[in-house]
Amino acid sequence: MKSLGFSSDGRPVALKEWAVTVKALIEGTQILVLRKGGISEETRDFELVSPAFFLLPAYEHQKPELLKEVYQPQIKQIMEEWQPESDEIEIRAFAKVVEDMEIRDQESLDRIREYHIWTDEFAEERLKWKRSKPLHLLLLRVSVLEQPVHIPVRPAYTGCKSWVAIEEDISEQAAAEVLDDIAFNEQVAEIKRLLAL
Repeated sequence: MKSLGFSSDGRPVALKEWAVTVKALIEGTQILVLRKGGISEETRDFELVSPAFFLLPAYEHQKPELLKEVYQPQIKQIMEEWQPESDEIEIRAFAKVVEDMEIRDQESLDRIREYHIWTDEFAEERLKWKRSKPLHLLLLRVSVLEQPVHIPVRPAYTGCKSWVAIEEDISEQAAAEVLDDIAFNEQVAEIKRLLAL
């Protein structure tokens, strides 16, 4: 059993991320996310509110053209499986942050292009948005829950925001890490090496 992170009021916390990105994290295709905060963020800036959190899939704003060509068909598959009228959200994974790094220039972002599913243009747009603020690159140790958790859709879970405080008590879940130590540590070391150039 693993204990997850909590919000300031003691509730389990989740990071909202594109469903296609959550899929890539669960499959071990990538170990990172890039964040600057959501439009509805209270501070309008990204803050790491917990070092461990559930991954809450978001279906809004996903566009195939923002993914590398090989990953574009996955959005169609995900959207076909998604039931927007459903009153439940399925959570399949959680993550622990092993590094919270800042990216401030395009050259650094370009050097890690092989380690994520997004196009160069999309990654660049994330960097340029609110240019005075750094882009947070979170390196995540992702685990898949042995049993997916279904929570009801609540208004507090919707909108363009990074963090959601889960109202249901789902803080203790059995899970298995996606990548073994060797594979994970090799990727972490290489990404850190590239960003240090």
